[in-house]
Amino acid sequence: MEDSAIQAVSLGGAAAAHVSIWHLFIQADWVVKAVMVALITASFWCWAIIFEKSRRLRQLQAAATEFEDNFWSGQGTLEDLYDRIGGRPDDPMESLFAAAMREWRRSTTKGLVTTEAARQALRDRVERVMVTTMSREMERLEHRMIFLASVGSTAPFIGLFGTVWGIMNSFKSIALTKNTSLAVVAPGIAEALFATALGLIAAIPAVIAYNKISSDIGRYTSRLEGFAAEFAAIVSRQLDEAE
Repeated sequence: MEDSAIQAVSLGGAAAAHVSIWHLFIQADWVVKAVMVALITASFWCWAIIFEKSRRLRQLQAAATEFEDNFWSGQGTLEDLYDRIGGRPDDPMESLFAAAMREWRRSTTKGLVTTEAARQALRDRVERVMVTTMSREMERLEHRMIFLASVGSTAPFIGLFGTVWGIMNSFKSIALTKNTSLAVVAPGIAEALFATALGLIAAIPAVIAYNKISSDIGRYTSRLEGFAAEFAAIVSRQLDEAE
């Protein structure tokens, strides 16, 4: 009896030693392995996107604050500010301003705003070029966001596929060995649950980050729209004063 107890304890300890994340991956079926690798890769890629987008948005907000301070400081004219920025703006807000000023300068230097119709056409062109520039800049900023959304919505189902496959393997083991003990079915079940866990590990941060970053992008877009509206009003006022 004592020898049997010692043997049982030894077997239990060996089994526990083998139940590790690496062991689960190595012993998994090739389909389950493919699911695990895909989910781990997607998770790493999601975190890279999360860190890059978060850093970029912090930089853009700081740059927008600095530009607005210079814009509203009253030090120099808009022409002077445009000359300092030049043809290579560093952030979307500067791009909006540069695109509008480029259109303004092109028309005013050629003397194309002598009539009310010409002034109205210039107002429309300035607004249109800012809208186009904003759309282009937002498209760049939102690049790869669809990947976060895709991982957040599909990773649990990919993990579930690995779970189903692992459980199927467990039933096959029971059928082949005609043994329903836990030692026979445990490896397949563990692999299955591990695949599900990886699916959730990939999906949960992706969903949370997508919602947070989308909200931050929305606030930044509203800030750009506000600046565009204010600058359009300034252009319109200067055109009215030039009559």
